[in-house]
Amino acid sequence: MVRKEALTSLADLQRKMYAYGVAAAALYLDADTVAPKDTAEGRGVALGVLAGEEHKLFANEAVGSLLEELIACKDELDPLVRRQVEVLKRDYDRLVRIPADEYMEYAMLTNEASDVWHKAKEKNDFPMFAPVLEKLVAFNRKFAGYYDSEKAPYDALLNEYERGVSMAYLDNFFAALRERIVPLIRAISAKPQPDDSFLKKEYPVAKQREFSDYLMDVLGLDRSHCTIGETEHPFTLNFNNKDVRITTHYQAHDLASSMYSVIHEGGHAMYELGVADELQYTCLAGGMTMGIHESQSRFYENIIGRSLPFIRAIFPKIQEFFPEQLEGVTAEQFYRVVNKAEPSLIRTEADELTYPLHIMVRYEIEKQLIGGTLEVKDIPETWNRLYKEYLNVDVPDDKRGCLQDSHWSGGSFGYFPSYALGSAYGAQMLRNMEKDFDVWEAVGKGDVAPVSAWLREKIHKYGGAKESAELVQNACGGAFDPTVYADYLVEKYSKLYDL
Repeated sequence: MVRKEALTSLADLQRKMYAYGVAAAALYLDADTVAPKDTAEGRGVALGVLAGEEHKLFANEAVGSLLEELIACKDELDPLVRRQVEVLKRDYDRLVRIPADEYMEYAMLTNEASDVWHKAKEKNDFPMFAPVLEKLVAFNRKFAGYYDSEKAPYDALLNEYERGVSMAYLDNFFAALRERIVPLIRAISAKPQPDDSFLKKEYPVAKQREFSDYLMDVLGLDRSHCTIGETEHPFTLNFNNKDVRITTHYQAHDLASSMYSVIHEGGHAMYELGVADELQYTCLAGGMTMGIHESQSRFYENIIGRSLPFIRAIFPKIQEFFPEQLEGVTAEQFYRVVNKAEPSLIRTEADELTYPLHIMVRYEIEKQLIGGTLEVKDIPETWNRLYKEYLNVDVPDDKRGCLQDSHWSGGSFGYFPSYALGSAYGAQMLRNMEKDFDVWEAVGKGDVAPVSAWLREKIHKYGGAKESAELVQNACGGAFDPTVYADYLVEKYSKLYDL
């Protein structure tokens, strides 16, 4: 095969893989948004077939030979093509170790698990979810061996979401973070809390939907390329950089819940929409790692969205949407309330300061589950104990405890630490961004375009063309330093609570 034919085959292969990915993603989107409740079985059959066909398409000798041929002449390849070959070879070596029947079975299992999780959460019934969760844990232990048999199983899974991260690294990261923020949380607990009763008034869902549209406009999300839907657990799904979907979950007596869900998912969407055109329909399209992705969503949600300049800029418009509920409330009051630091039950609604402790609970449980030192049946007791130990919160039921997140039902073991890492990346990105332009002057005018343009130049446009460490260094202005995140939290919350 001549090199031109090899390059054509490489492009054809990636387009077909893209098509299978779109088909599976469309089924997932439909299942979590508008599909009738009891329709999982048929989707499971379709997803199993798609997974089997995708496995056959990619994990075969012809593809292996193609990649070896291109690797042999990698120095002569265009840099982007060379990167595609490197990434595909890494994925190929991993996937070829997974038997096709197991790959198909797992795709069907995650579809079933998602359906069971939704029902179990609705009924507050962890034992209903436990059997399928046991199967997911067993599969992930087995797959971890396929991914990298030389690593501890959970280390292998962590690398699926953030390359180079290990339990040893995370243990040190979380220990250092806990050392700084736990005393701060204790100090805050001795201070009076702002009155947040105005946020708990009734906010009609229909009006909240209109407000979501406004927030998407403020973020600069092109509605011809990004839509919003509703689901139990908000997420973002991208088909390509011209077609991204975000979702949210409205609560009639909690305006901030959906408000910051939209801004968070909007951050994910900004990333996907900003990936360069030349990367589309290749393995380099889309965000690099979950840690990088979460750095973007949490940057928009917390660093920008919960800042005083941003609140001041958009508060008059918020009052236009909800004049009765916010009568007599000032922008400064709203700012203090949406930054209220108080241990709570629900991760997605946690304040910026206590949020990492929610991640630590999940990290400790995952580490033990995959390591074999914790059984699925013991998750509720362990969850409740850790919430009491870390956050001094009593968990009243599993719906608001270990059933609150959808991640495990999708087989995403090793994902949660990315949220904390992403937050830490974002704090350092802000410090570097502030060296280049006056961030808060623009944000204070309700203009996040300069922020988005900077992030697009440093992060978004590269998609998967650079390794995560290189992207972090590019945006952070040097090597990652987690102390910057701790400094950011201490400075922000010390001012908020006059410590």
